[in-house]
Amino acid sequence: MELKLKDKVALITGGSRGIGLAIAQRLVEEQSCVGFCGRGAEDIERASATLRDVGGRVHGMQADVTEPDQLKGFINDSAAHFGGVDLLVANVGGSSARGGIEVSVEDWQRTFQMNLFHAVTAIQTAVPYMRSRGGGSVVIISSISGWKPGPPMHYGAAKAAEIYTAGAMALELAADRIRVNALSPGSIIFPGGSWERRRQQTPEAFHAFEERELPWGRLGTPEEVANVAVFLLSDLSCWINGANIPVDGGQGRPSMS
Repeated sequence: MELKLKDKVALITGGSRGIGLAIAQRLVEEQSCVGFCGRGAEDIERASATLRDVGGRVHGMQADVTEPDQLKGFINDSAAHFGGVDLLVANVGGSSARGGIEVSVEDWQRTFQMNLFHAVTAIQTAVPYMRSRGGGSVVIISSISGWKPGPPMHYGAAKAAEIYTAGAMALELAADRIRVNALSPGSIIFPGGSWERRRQQTPEAFHAFEERELPWGRLGTPEEVANVAVFLLSDLSCWINGANIPVDGGQGRPSMS
């Protein structure tokens, strides 16, 4: 399907591996210009080389998105490199600690900074560029943990906040023809990711989880998430705004415990 994304400028936070890299690869296939950030220089170089090998116009940059100045620097530098911003994927997420009621307030704050606050900062920084180009599209990568409770609770709460924020921002930015949607993956496995580590460390519990919670008996892949994300970014989804789209294969609880 032709998604009409040729020459669009797309920025991705956390685009050097996993879901973010898969989204970058799909955008490159659509001949978009792709800017992405990550924390590790080696991961950025490796991802950039992979994307350029297939003809991608790429701008990779090292940045810690929990530091607002670094995140704004990535958005502004990429906009200057490509001449603007059309599309944004707020992909970085995670949890600063495991556990339940005993998790510290500081870990709650760090987890919200990594998820919700990074997404808000990225969107606020990108919106003026989108306005100057007559519109744009934003996808926030949330999680089914945002409404299917399971540990860690502070991670789920941050993801629920991302879903709400997508809907609220969609209303506010509709007059600017800027769409904002949330995409909520289920459990996704890829090399170097947390689910891959769990499969290696506790294989019996992992396979029991797959059979219990995943109707197809397997976890999802980054490519399956990327296909939906890139569709949401495109004008083919122009009447989808303020939505939360699960990409979870019908998964039950998002936790092995």
